[in-house]
Amino acid sequence: MLYGKTIIVTGVSSGIGARTAELALQLGADVIGVDRRMPAAPIASFIEGDLSTQAGVDEIVAHLPARFDALCNVAGVSGTLGAAKTLAINFYGLRALSLAAAPHLREGGAVVNVASIAGYGWRANLERAKALVGVAGFPDAPEVAGNYAINDAEGYPVSKEALLLWTQLAAHQDPFKARGVRVNAVSPGPVATPILREFRAVFGDARVDGDISAVGRAGVASDIAPAILFLCSDGARWINGANLPVDGGLEAVVNAGTLGF
Repeated sequence: MLYGKTIIVTGVSSGIGARTAELALQLGADVIGVDRRMPAAPIASFIEGDLSTQAGVDEIVAHLPARFDALCNVAGVSGTLGAAKTLAINFYGLRALSLAAAPHLREGGAVVNVASIAGYGWRANLERAKALVGVAGFPDAPEVAGNYAINDAEGYPVSKEALLLWTQLAAHQDPFKARGVRVNAVSPGPVATPILREFRAVFGDARVDGDISAVGRAGVASDIAPAILFLCSDGARWINGANLPVDGGLEAVVNAGTLGF
């Protein structure tokens, strides 16, 4: 489904990003990876980059090709770096890269954001999410975290709440809509990648083990990558502004508990 397409994958050196790049190559795509360190697996091209600052984003954009078909925003941090850094990378850096990359995306292209079941609370925290999304440009992340009293333990879920809201907004705003570019999200549950250990430090073993127990097992990167790449494909040409839970049914469990059915 991806034969002949060129796909950018951030966070390409490990976990979900590495598997997404590997599968995209198997499906016939050319892959350009972005990460802070070189991936072990061979890909068509690699851009060393850091999403935590505007300067870092600008450096990545300077090395993007003139045209490509999809941007997979897989890179992210667990929250162990603190709320400010987490917001900067998981939301503001991702958003800045997506907006700067939009003119390079071909008509009918796609942006796929990797969010999380941890962002489930965006509706309950809608006013905060709206405020965070409403901050223009690439703001001073420590100032934003302070202004909205986001402590370090909240950094990860809050960053994903903002990302889920922005995904829906961006799907119907320039510069994406005007170019026929679709913007969607994938929300994994617990996935057995190296970052899972960090999530245990952030959320605690009881929360992580409870989520895994609710659906029978932790996911693996190979569970998530096909969903990301489907949203990049022409098979998803009528899917826009959507969030696809890829979590073994965890969102359904949370819905049942939260909504009481």
